[in-house]
Amino acid sequence: MATCLSEICAGLPINPLPPLRARDDKVPHAPVLVTNLTVEEEKLAVRNALRYFPPAVHRILAVDFADELHNYGHIYMYRFIPQMEIRAYPVDQYKARCLHAAAIMHMIMNNLDHKVAQFPHELVTYGGNGQVFSNWAQFYLVMQYLSEMTDQQTLVMYSGHPMGLFPSTKNAPRAVITNGMVIPNYSARHDYDKMFALGVTMYGQMTAGSYCYIGPQGIVHGTTITVMNAGRKYLGSGNLSGKVFLTSGLGGMSGAQAKAAIIAGCIGVIAEVSKEAVVKRHKQGWLMEIADNLDDCIARIQRAKLEKKPLSLGYHGNVVDLWERVAAEYRKTGELLVDLGSDQTSCHNPFNGGYYPVQISFDEAQILMKKSPTKFKQLVQESLRRQVAAVNELADAGMFFWDYGNAFLLEAKRAGADVAKAGDVSGLVFRYPSYVQDIMGDIFSLGFGPFRWVCTSANPHDLAITDQLAEQVLQKLIADGVPKATEQQYLDNIQWIKEAGGHEMVVGSQARILYSDQSGRMALAVAFNTAVANGILKAPVVISRDHHDVSGTDSPFRETSNIFDGSAFCADMAVQNVIGDSFRGATWIALHNGGGVGWGEVINGGFGLVLDGSADAEARARNMLAWDVSNGVARRSWSGNKNAEDTIRRTMAQNDRLKVTLPYDIQDKSLLNEVLGE
Repeated sequence: MATCLSEICAGLPINPLPPLRARDDKVPHAPVLVTNLTVEEEKLAVRNALRYFPPAVHRILAVDFADELHNYGHIYMYRFIPQMEIRAYPVDQYKARCLHAAAIMHMIMNNLDHKVAQFPHELVTYGGNGQVFSNWAQFYLVMQYLSEMTDQQTLVMYSGHPMGLFPSTKNAPRAVITNGMVIPNYSARHDYDKMFALGVTMYGQMTAGSYCYIGPQGIVHGTTITVMNAGRKYLGSGNLSGKVFLTSGLGGMSGAQAKAAIIAGCIGVIAEVSKEAVVKRHKQGWLMEIADNLDDCIARIQRAKLEKKPLSLGYHGNVVDLWERVAAEYRKTGELLVDLGSDQTSCHNPFNGGYYPVQISFDEAQILMKKSPTKFKQLVQESLRRQVAAVNELADAGMFFWDYGNAFLLEAKRAGADVAKAGDVSGLVFRYPSYVQDIMGDIFSLGFGPFRWVCTSANPHDLAITDQLAEQVLQKLIADGVPKATEQQYLDNIQWIKEAGGHEMVVGSQARILYSDQSGRMALAVAFNTAVANGILKAPVVISRDHHDVSGTDSPFRETSNIFDGSAFCADMAVQNVIGDSFRGATWIALHNGGGVGWGEVINGGFGLVLDGSADAEARARNMLAWDVSNGVARRSWSGNKNAEDTIRRTMAQNDRLKVTLPYDIQDKSLLNEVLGE
């Protein structure tokens, strides 16, 4: 069994085999999956798993793997869970021939850190099923390959499986990752369930399978900006004192909502069915108070509204009960307790633990979803209809609700809930907007999105230095002159970065996030790389971003929900983005099916780029980051977005090598009616 980094990098431990252990009940575990495999398909699943091992151990492991498949719905290879603490160790502690490979190892270890990962023993980082790898054999092989890699090789990853090291060049990516890439007609949810059980594909979410997750901090900033802008848009003020934001989810990424509410200055009320998740966020200091019953929760909300102090209140219970109780209070007293509402349950995976029905307890649901999947699905859909009914009643009374891109409205529609927009005949428009469509879309069109960096020294002092550098960079950009809309975004992010250290948001790697545009990202990368070169920072910095960005994701119910030229269901942008990043300087790239709104609903991609202090690293960053932003802005411009067109025109004026096709507007608004009729 592996007890140190050198052993993890030495390959699969098979001589001797690690002892078989029972599942550790002290660790949160992924819900049991229902495979619906035939006997022949079960044999295939076990055969696929045994491929990683020599025949001498097949008889022992075949029994293990068959038991896991029957008991948990997937072969995770629990026997091989490392017995050392998995975390983002300083980059110089990894046994590696190539510094960039060591940086990738640093990022992988962070994604599986028990403080970071939602279900670490199942290799799930967030979102209920966002896998880093499909099994522990893949983890060992990847770490071994990375330790052996030179800068003349590229690691090729097929949905968690390391296909191997292939000859390449120093300028090529060190790793190329694909997750969930299937023939389009076989991208339904039941197809995924079978292929994952067989061990031949996996759901990488966004930054789980691309090794770029930075803990819930990654979504804190985006959630904060969303809530603040929702206040400005819906309530007419950025001052959210005494305003209540009701939502659900404290598990993976959704755990950020508690911290975001405090930073935004509102009263955040977050329902969560898992006691483990509630306690975890409370111990981290992200959740200030916990209410275990509805009476107590309502009383705390009322008190907080009077005191007008920021509060993050966790309700341990089902969010449907809470929505229905708030609606009942309104009918009874006329008092509207909630001003803003949303939902961050993992509705992309509603029938395998992403959404828990209100009719039964959390523990009962865990049993039912395996014992009777059909009954469980019926309860989930009934629960969704009840939740929407309560939300609709409160929205009619003046509350503002939005979809958080987690497929909540999509699954509610499929459940028969009343979410259709009045007058829509397409069946694709909901009565509530997506947060991208209504709140954040203009930000993307300006080229702003979630830019991230990780200090691979694992030293908090290095992170503090990068915070200072980031503030200086953004201040200089403002001083040099930017459009008013861009300046407001910079000012919001300067305020964020000033306060970031004090909010104690680091969970896992020494990482930070802010929203920036192309100019900002390039300037930040150059500043960090220079600091590495001068020894101000003690080790390289990895820059990355959420796939949920300007160019990284084609998702018609989220990132591209404000694309109205009919191309919202096209995925050229995300695919082109990854290809373009690969030959412009990325250290590694990833392309995924699924992420956020679910398997078959989105194509998304991302990158990692190591700033090692070299002139080559600076050139790569400048070249790649320019493309990584301009690609999406150009696409949004072509779809008719005026903010995006203005942004890409300014970018072309700054770079005479950039030539983007711009759309012509129809000047005569009556032309189409004349030609085609009313």
